[in-house]
Formats: sequence, structure tokens, C-alpha cells
Amino acid sequence: MIIKNFFNSLRYAARGLQYVFKHEQNFRLQVLASCFVIGGMALFPLNNREIILLIILITMVLTMEILNTAFERFADLLKPRLHEYVSVIKDIMAAAVFLTSLAASIIGAIIFIPHFLNWFK
Repeated sequence: MIIKNFFNSLRYAARGLQYVFKHEQNFRLQVLASCFVIGGMALFPLNNREIILLIILITMVLTMEILNTAFERFADLLKPRLHEYVSVIKDIMAAAVFLTSLAASIIGAIIFIPHFLNWFK
């Protein structure tokens, strides 16, 4: 019975990922950016700490986008006309995704730029 619940949980998670990927353009763009980062991880001689940090950052950005989508869908149930805070909640979640993506981009640049510049030496 426990194994069945585990596989059901995996199926539900896959459906959630499929939904977000299908309906959220930003998530698809972030997955594409993640593929470039993973390609850079394979291309450049990164150390284990850099690889771990990049994996954590990719996971954080994608997770924040998933949470943003969940909050937006939940807030849509309330309808903006029922409470003015619905749009505020959506804006706050968008800001959280933006800050996470910005920080990930800055850290990614700090990691990759030296490796990229070494190509031209």
C-alpha cells in the first residue's frame, strides 16, 4: 500500500510539472535557461562546489516559478473583485521569482565568466 501511494505521489508531481510547463511561458524559458547552464556545467571544468551551487540555483528558480503558479491559480479562485489583495499577492510572488532569478543569474555569471574568459587566453 505504501509503494502504491509513493507512485501515486510521483504521478501527481509529474502532472503538476506537465501543467506548469504547458501553461507557463516563464517556466519554459527558465527550463531552457537551465539547459544552457547544464550545458555550461558539462563544457567548463567546474569544481564540485560550483556544480552543487548551480544545481541548487536551478532548483530554486524552477521551484519559485511553480509556487508562483500555484499562488496565482489559488488567488484566481478568490477573484480580484472580492479583495484588492489578490493582485498584491500575485505581484509579491512575481517579485519573489524575479529576485530568485536575478540572484541565480548573478551567481551564474560569477561562476561562468572566469571560465569563459579562460577560453581566450
